[in-house]
This record gives sequence, C-alpha cells and structure tokens, in this order.
Amino acid sequence: MDRLEAMSLFVAAVEAGSLSAAARRFGIPLATVSRKVSDLERHLNTRLLNRSTRRLTPTDAGEAYLAACRRILDDVGEAERAAAGEYSAPTGELAITAPVVFGRLHVLPVVTGFLSAYPDVDIRLTLADRITQLVEDHFDLALRIGQLPDSSLVAIGVGTIRRVVCASPAYLAEHGTPTIPEDLGAHNCITFEGLSSAAPWSFARGKMDVTVQVRSRLQVNTAEAAIDAAIAGVGLTKVLSYQVDAAVRSGMLRIVLQEFEPEPWPVSLVHAGHGLLPVKLRAFLDFAAPRLKERLARLG
Repeated sequence: MDRLEAMSLFVAAVEAGSLSAAARRFGIPLATVSRKVSDLERHLNTRLLNRSTRRLTPTDAGEAYLAACRRILDDVGEAERAAAGEYSAPTGELAITAPVVFGRLHVLPVVTGFLSAYPDVDIRLTLADRITQLVEDHFDLALRIGQLPDSSLVAIGVGTIRRVVCASPAYLAEHGTPTIPEDLGAHNCITFEGLSSAAPWSFARGKMDVTVQVRSRLQVNTAEAAIDAAIAGVGLTKVLSYQVDAAVRSGMLRIVLQEFEPEPWPVSLVHAGHGLLPVKLRAFLDFAAPRLKERLARLG
C-alpha cells in the first residue's frame, strides 16, 4: 500500500465530504479511492470515517489521524519544494485569490508587474467575493478586506478601505446635500446586496455608532450597478472607496457625510505559512505589499 497516497485520499475525502468528490479531485475511479481508504483502515485496525448517504465525517480516531496526515503531507510537500529549488530561487506556481473588483483594479496590475520581474513564476489568480479557505481551496495567498477572525493565518496589513456615501452633483443640486446621517431619511437611496443593503446604514458620531433606515428607491445586486445608478442621478449609494475612486476623481460622483464614516476596514495579505516560506511567495509579498500600500494610500 502506498501510504502517502492513501493519506492524501483520506484527507481529500474528509475535506470534500465524500469519496466521490475525492475521486474527482484526483481524477481516479471512485472504487479505487474507496479501496485505498479501506486498506488504510485495515492497516491501522480502526475505523477512520463515518459513512452515510449524506456526508462523510471522521470518527474520533479519524480526527486525530487527519491532523497527523496533514502535518505529514505538509512536511513531505515542503521537502519536495526544497529539493525542487523553490526555497533557493523564485520558481513554480502561486495561487492567489482576491475580491472581484479590488482584484481587477489593484491586484491584477501588481500581478502583471510581478510576472514581468519574475519570469520563472506562474500565477493563478482567482477573483471571487466569497471567502475562500486557503488550505482547503489550495491557495498560497489571499487579499482580504475587513476585520480578520482569530486564526493561525499570517496577515500583512497593506492599508485601509473607507465606506463612503456618494451621489452625482446633479442629484445633490436638485435634492440638497445631506449634512448629518439622519438627513438620509428624506433622500432617495440605491441599495445592493452586501454593503448597502436595505437594512439600516451604519455611521459613526464620535465614539458612538449611528444607524439610519434609508428609503431604497432602487435595489440592485452589484456595487457596479449601484454606482452607475448614482452617476445617473437616481440617488445616494453607500460603497467602498476604491469602487468609486475613478468616478469621484472625474467629478461624476461626490462623497458626502465624510465626518460620519465608520472606522475604515483593514486590507491584508493573508497566507498560511509559518517559518520558512517558499521563495516565490516571499518574493511576491516583498513585491506586492509596498505597491498595494501605495495604491491604497492614493485612495485616501
């Protein structure tokens, strides 16, 4: 029995929730996966998995063995990367994930610059607004916007993002400019699923939090649509500062209620590495962090 292969299949089955998902991940028949995991259980003389029609879960013994397998497989992977030269020169593939709009506007230009500077490193950039799991989804690095939960991940701060309310100059000229959050009750607002939903909008007055129920004249499902509607003069919308930077600089939108903005959200580069990092990851962090800090500083 190839024990490392069996361990890899066992870990994949637990992470994916089924043997069939593990089989698809490795591109091998389901029967092969089932046999190899069963061989592993016979070798250990214990049951590792609770099998049901709905989902695969590890037994108590399986949980302990799962943690050990992950450590062993990580050590083997690190040894192989060291032997292949990943710790002596930047080479290989980096898998990076970032939010869709921020990733397109700010991460992608940094990535293209890095590719020019490091021709032996390839990058797989996945833009998604869902929170991806670094280890489970096989990412080396993630850019995260917002407060980070306590975890074993390593975070490098690169700046902050403001939450702003804005409208077109034409709308403000016709309807007036709100000077305090409570003024929004008399205004048309554009909401979207996420930051500026139809739920009360949050603000800060000194050290106190203030919430205001707004009237949603238009509800859309993306920030880009909300921004386009605001430019068209439909009303005020609440978005992230980087999303409207170009429109504000061009004069198509004006930010209001700046003194009542909530605490800015931190922006971080997050990775799971501790101790010795692959040179390709260290090279990207050294390249990307100062450039992202510069970009975020320009957003104000």
